[in-house]
Amino acid sequence: MRLLVGLGNPGSNYAHNRHNIGFMALDRIVRDHRFGPWRARFQGQICEGEIGGTKVLALKPATFMNLSGQAVGEACRFYKIAPMDVIVLYDELELPPGRLRAKQGGGNAGHNGLKSIDAHIGADYWRVRLGIGRPADKAQVSGYVLQDFAKTDAAWREPFLEAISAALPLLVEGDANRFMTKVALLTKDTTPAPPATATASDKDKD
Repeated sequence: MRLLVGLGNPGSNYAHNRHNIGFMALDRIVRDHRFGPWRARFQGQICEGEIGGTKVLALKPATFMNLSGQAVGEACRFYKIAPMDVIVLYDELELPPGRLRAKQGGGNAGHNGLKSIDAHIGADYWRVRLGIGRPADKAQVSGYVLQDFAKTDAAWREPFLEAISAALPLLVEGDANRFMTKVALLTKDTTPAPPATATASDKDKD
């Protein structure tokens, strides 16, 4: 069994924020793979399905981003799910829009959702960093992640989410490299080119 977690903030005011791309990715996966209905549980919303022959629980914490670990910890304890069977989808400022990185374990790079999860289940879970880019001015970061995606972002965001959903069976099997390769291939014509000066943004900074 796998626990698949999307990070974001609950409520309509936040639904289209860049910070909520983890929720968006999870919603797409649940729809594409025909999971059961959402129900309130574990301080969040949870539903069940199957991906590549493996039972998968999908969880959207309703605790707000900074307390995401409370919901994840409750679900893990109830179902006796080990951290290495948890996959977390979340926004990443240090990757260009439409790029991703997946790995097991690592640091939280200051992401408050991951800090909370680390505190409740440790750091050995899988993390899928979904690139949203970052503003040029560091002082604008907080406002940037809590702003809605621009309408033009749909041109890369929707194919990106579709590709994540299509490639996810590979990650559920534990093959992060093939997962990342498949997403890159599926989005090669829709992912924006990174700025020429942003050579460090593709590097894993964990």
